[in-house]
Amino acid sequence: MRRPKHGLTRESGLKLDRTPHNPTPPARLLDVTRLLRRAGRVWTGVDRVELAYLAELSAGPLPVWGLARTPFGYVLLDQDGLAGFHQRLIGSAEFSSPDMLSRLHRGMGDTARRALTDIRKLAVARCIPRGLPQMLTRHLPVGTAYLNTGHSNLSERVFKAVRAVPQARISVFVHDVIPIEFPQFQREGTVGVFEQKMRRVQQHADLIIYNSADTQMRTERVMSDWGPAPQGIVAHLGIVPQSPDRSALPEGLPPETPYFITVGTIEPRKNHALLLDVWERLGPDAPMLLICGSRGWNNEAVFKRLDALGADARVLEVSGLSDGALSALIEGAHALLFPSRAEGFGLPAVEALVLGTPVLCSNMATFREILADKANYVDDSATKLWEECIVDWSKKARITLRVRDFEAPTWVAHFKIALSFT
Repeated sequence: MRRPKHGLTRESGLKLDRTPHNPTPPARLLDVTRLLRRAGRVWTGVDRVELAYLAELSAGPLPVWGLARTPFGYVLLDQDGLAGFHQRLIGSAEFSSPDMLSRLHRGMGDTARRALTDIRKLAVARCIPRGLPQMLTRHLPVGTAYLNTGHSNLSERVFKAVRAVPQARISVFVHDVIPIEFPQFQREGTVGVFEQKMRRVQQHADLIIYNSADTQMRTERVMSDWGPAPQGIVAHLGIVPQSPDRSALPEGLPPETPYFITVGTIEPRKNHALLLDVWERLGPDAPMLLICGSRGWNNEAVFKRLDALGADARVLEVSGLSDGALSALIEGAHALLFPSRAEGFGLPAVEALVLGTPVLCSNMATFREILADKANYVDDSATKLWEECIVDWSKKARITLRVRDFEAPTWVAHFKIALSFT
């Protein structure tokens, strides 16, 4: 597929007869359900996108509202409430102690219960599920633009409730369609749920925002089996450089010897098995490999190999690091290794290049679109080539490998595109 002009925007050739585009809506409604549910956890790439939208819209000149699905129904926040919720999420303000209602909900961590307590306190309106259309029409102006950026709350109920607001417009951020393309990598029972979400997006959205032209191509190919895809635009994700904080690292990190690093949830799609194969072949003379990420799903063979590592192993599993600590490890590494089998964007690779750390990654269209000639590409199954490159780099001084002229995409550029259509 030919890349869009400037690599940023393209309108799909498949169009639906939907509400006419209004470039300056009277207000926006941002869905923050994902951030509410993930409060207190380490932010994922998708979390960071929703957080960036929250920061941008809550500080912007256009009126903005927030919507969240809670275990008890829905809450609606005005601009002040949304700003207050944002301050709590980023640590600029403290969450309240969890109230009785939040304590009754099982399966939530303490911070999530606190967030649930505060989002109800900050709300200007609350409702049980069947009352959502009435709540939205009572508070939101005609022509409100609804934005969902987190793959959460993409329900028939929400879409129909938003449509109850006259001339409302629905925009959805699609990060990838990997669960549909690669079902073998997913948790049991999640593929069908994800497909139903994407079917609802295809049916109800006026606009889909994509993080890459490759994601757009793949999504429209999937949706073509269901009917015409909504209008689509591409806006590369922005990067907020994290200041490396070595003081936040646990004892023993970073290693005293040269090391390589890989970042991401330990699940089959990330292809940690390839790296473990390389390190087994290299033996005791291998450089250190830091595997940074929490354990995921469907990866028992890799977990077993990690559990069998001895104290003198050249592979170290690390999880639960702060952003600053992780950035410190990435900055000090010989290289970031990213043998992933599928990605929508590949945020760790971009963040590594921003820090000057070279990247060795899979040879896929998404990486080539975002990283261009600043990364090194190897097929995700070519174990021997990975080994040769790693050995070669490990013999070189780290300073000679540094990347010095990578121009990272910015949130300013992203929002200039995305918000001109939503």
